[in-house]
Amino acid sequence: MKIGLVGFPGAGKSTVFGALTGIAVETGYSAPRDKVNLGVVKVPDSRVDALAELYSPKKVTYAEITFTDLGGGSEGLDRKVLNAMREVDALCQVVRAFPDAAGEAPHPVVEITDLEVETILADLDLIEKRVERLVRDRSNPRELELLQRIVVHLEQERPLRSFELTEEEAKMIAGYALLSLKPLLLVINVGEDEIGSEIPKDIETAAVQRGLGVVVLSAKVEMDVAAMPDEEQAEFAESLGLAEPARGRFIRAAYDLIDLVSMLTAGPDECRAWPVARGSKAVRAAGKIHSDIERGFIRAEVIKWQDLIEQGSEAKCRDAGLARVEGKEYIMQDGDVVHFRFNV
Repeated sequence: MKIGLVGFPGAGKSTVFGALTGIAVETGYSAPRDKVNLGVVKVPDSRVDALAELYSPKKVTYAEITFTDLGGGSEGLDRKVLNAMREVDALCQVVRAFPDAAGEAPHPVVEITDLEVETILADLDLIEKRVERLVRDRSNPRELELLQRIVVHLEQERPLRSFELTEEEAKMIAGYALLSLKPLLLVINVGEDEIGSEIPKDIETAAVQRGLGVVVLSAKVEMDVAAMPDEEQAEFAESLGLAEPARGRFIRAAYDLIDLVSMLTAGPDECRAWPVARGSKAVRAAGKIHSDIERGFIRAEVIKWQDLIEQGSEAKCRDAGLARVEGKEYIMQDGDVVHFRFNV
């Protein structure tokens, strides 16, 4: 999963990047605007830990999130940044909710609205050009009809997250990587004296109206926490009145927003978590591991992870009737331990 961090100048985007990844980067207005920072974070998963304790595998692999700190111009989001935003799975907007160095009050709802407008305009520009081509050559009337409806929606200054798409229509426009359709998580960057504060009402209302996720943090403090050894982070966060460091809160919010679940594979070679979209059928989930498994899918042998840990082995789960054989249409559940059988 690749998440792009975006934000207007002074929002603290690079500081949030450091808080989430533990990577020290240059921050502030002096930081290079054309540099893209990348950081990979392993998603903690106690289920993988439990399976690893059971199997003692050669390798343990957690799900990963790649954070991309997208560059930006001094005036805002230029075309280069907007194009880079299309390459990620989800967007995270860092919003300033603290006075700047000159003491100017923040305007978080304005920033949220401004980004929304920029993404709508970028999508509208892209779709209108495609519509012009389709009108000329009449090569795909179904796509043309859909895109014309999308243009009307965007012209009403409404993001495509609020546009109802069938599964077939979603596939039809997937290649456009439309910005206002991407899941968006708001990170409200508050001052150090606001650590642990609730989401301000006006921001909460703006988020609910748009169907956006929200995480509140103080990036400067959280970046200091992220730089500590792992065993000290939780204790220090607790001393600040935080349930856990920002990384854990952010990961859960991101999974909820993108609607991901984790299927698990386990054995003496590797114990691993595989993030898949909620509602994924077994045959599609198999493709996450390898396209050959999806192509030659025969069946999925499934055990709930809790049952496997409690019984102590797959054989005991089978004896207890806790192992199931599922077909292509089975909907993968969070925490399913699965073996796919296939033939190509």
